[in-house]
Amino acid sequence: MTPTPEPSTPTAQPTTAPPTVVKPTVVKPTVVKPTPVTTKKAVVELRVIPFKKKTVTDSSMAKGETVVTTTGVNGTRRLTYEVTYVDGVQTAKELLKQEVAKQPRTQVTTVGTKVEESESSDCDPNYSGGCVPIASDVDCSGGSGNGPAYVRGPVTVVGSDIYGLDRDNDGLGCED
Repeated sequence: MTPTPEPSTPTAQPTTAPPTVVKPTVVKPTVVKPTPVTTKKAVVELRVIPFKKKTVTDSSMAKGETVVTTTGVNGTRRLTYEVTYVDGVQTAKELLKQEVAKQPRTQVTTVGTKVEESESSDCDPNYSGGCVPIASDVDCSGGSGNGPAYVRGPVTVVGSDIYGLDRDNDGLGCED
């Protein structure tokens, strides 16, 4: 006889769970932004204040003569600002105070108005350095001319030599 197999009881077989798949975690880098550095600084600027010009007249000076009687000097203005910088870049500028550090000095120019009169109204204005009379003819005294008027030289010709007193045309008449 053959042995009959015994009914089999199921034997517990070890069961394995399906493998767990671990997905890798992607870590995004976090960018840490630095905190902006803000600084404030007092800044002083100097600015030029240009001097003014003034002209005055003086009747004791000859007409057309000019003299600078007071030299002009520029002044200085001091401006104080508060300047704000963020990461070294200027972002704001506020005026805190302004003051005149040095007053400008006005330049004064004096202009003469005095009209010079001729040495005499009987003297010809074409000559200076002596009075050449106004006449129909004037000759150098001591010369060969026949007058009727004479002049002692030398005289300077400043206009037209209407009497021919400057024979050598050097600007001086009756120089002998």
